[in-house]
Amino acid sequence: MRPARLSAAVALSMLGILGTTALAEDRPVFAPMDPARMSDVIRTMASDTFEGRAPGTIGAGRTVNFLVAQFQAIGLQPAGEHGTWTQEVPMVHTKIAPNSRVQLKLNGSAAFDFRQAQEIYLTTSHPVTQITIDDAPLVFVGYGVKAPGRDWDDFKGVDLKGKVAVFLINDPDFYAEKGEVVAGRFGGRTMTYYGRWTYKFEEAARQGAIGALIVHDTAAASYPWSTVIAPGGESFDLDREGAQDSLDLRGWIEGKAARRLFERAGLDFDALSASARRPDFKPVPLTGMGLTASIDVTTRRLQSRNILAKLPGTTHPDETIIYGAHWDAFGKSRGSHGEPLIRRGAIDDASGIAAVLEIARAFKAGPPPERTIVFGAWTAEERGLLGSSWYVAHPLVSLNKAVANFTIDVLQMAGLSRNAFIVGAGQDSLQDDFATIAKAQGRVTQNEALPERGAFYRADHLPFARAGVPVLPIMDLAGYPDLVNGGVPAGRKWLEAYMACYHQPCDAWSASWDLSGAAEDAAALYEVGRSLAFSRMWPSWKQGSEFKAVREHSEAERPAL
Repeated sequence: MRPARLSAAVALSMLGILGTTALAEDRPVFAPMDPARMSDVIRTMASDTFEGRAPGTIGAGRTVNFLVAQFQAIGLQPAGEHGTWTQEVPMVHTKIAPNSRVQLKLNGSAAFDFRQAQEIYLTTSHPVTQITIDDAPLVFVGYGVKAPGRDWDDFKGVDLKGKVAVFLINDPDFYAEKGEVVAGRFGGRTMTYYGRWTYKFEEAARQGAIGALIVHDTAAASYPWSTVIAPGGESFDLDREGAQDSLDLRGWIEGKAARRLFERAGLDFDALSASARRPDFKPVPLTGMGLTASIDVTTRRLQSRNILAKLPGTTHPDETIIYGAHWDAFGKSRGSHGEPLIRRGAIDDASGIAAVLEIARAFKAGPPPERTIVFGAWTAEERGLLGSSWYVAHPLVSLNKAVANFTIDVLQMAGLSRNAFIVGAGQDSLQDDFATIAKAQGRVTQNEALPERGAFYRADHLPFARAGVPVLPIMDLAGYPDLVNGGVPAGRKWLEAYMACYHQPCDAWSASWDLSGAAEDAAALYEVGRSLAFSRMWPSWKQGSEFKAVREHSEAERPAL
């Protein structure tokens, strides 16, 4: 059995914060975090008053006001624009008409219709009132990967202008069998960014396509069709000041409908999917098949906000340690029978916000840090990491002198655990620091058990990593907790129950939760950040990380150790 308590002095001395002769005081492993206070924050943010916290809504405004008040009460300073607590994030919100459908034509004649949210799910980021596509050819582009560094190009120079690209989700490695040429080139079962839906759409736009459709597969996507269609046809994107990509429509095809589409085009979907796992794959036109659509779109521009607070550093204020979580969820909508729903986002990610507030409170209660600590609550993570991406593109601190980014997205609510998971294992030295603290808490660290979900590419740390900032994400959907109360079977039961509520109305606060494990994760992140706040250490990317070279470009701006 793991200890229920640890010596604070022992844990801190392991990171050089206190001397080894410091007087030890036993305390809970989650100290100085307060699980009850975290629960109260989640309950408030997931309440009806906040309406699911969708950007651009009344509930979003209430969320911003609530969090600003929380940071003020803790005693932090504003870290937003022009001395305020916020950063404006300009966005475009679009919504496809719920009765939309596209018609698939074979040799110019109607073949069948695909209905929105049934056989197909469509969105657009274009701020228009109608989208019209007339018999656009469809081209199967396999996994749609263009990765020179991995000697892989699924496009082979095909001209996609005026066409609709059809993709498989995840990487070519996902279904690779032993002995296949591809195996291991994309991390085995560990999803790379090339496997993410966001990459598929980005690459389709770079290739000039007017549409992009991903074939849904629950195993490869890591979520069911109900999760795909949950946003109800709405889309948020950054307002890019007139610039827009080539994609009029983007979305998903339900798996069985996709097979029917390929069959009508005279193609064997399974055989083509297998061929897409080979580096010699070439795009395959769905000969004679064209997509026609005339779809009404509701468009509006809005200003959302990141919320930012800080504790200024006493000695090195230009060097920053950034803690963040996203405040948004999916808001209000209607179910399949027209019933009103609120997707409250209690665990995803009011739990992360609760942890950030507790960490801020702990820093404020201690001695002033030598380096500046920034606390961010990001908008529109659920819509494509928009708030954090905007911040990285318009930073209010020097990212070249950002020491680390800690992102908290989904904490478990089932009590203390004997283990902790490293998301994106092998990326940087922060993971080793976290493992040291977890060990001091009486836990073992493990590589994420479900790497095919691509967790490392699904949260707000990613834009910071792309800018070269070392990152440490905590995401308790990365594996089954080995709970002190019930072991792995109980942890599996919790995670499977949560995933059934992922992005659904049932992700709601519960009085039955035990937040001691969530608080323990927050305490570990606090200790790692605290060690950096009182040191001259600069975390580093490890050899083989795709982000290492980016950081090295700015090496001269950081003081030598």
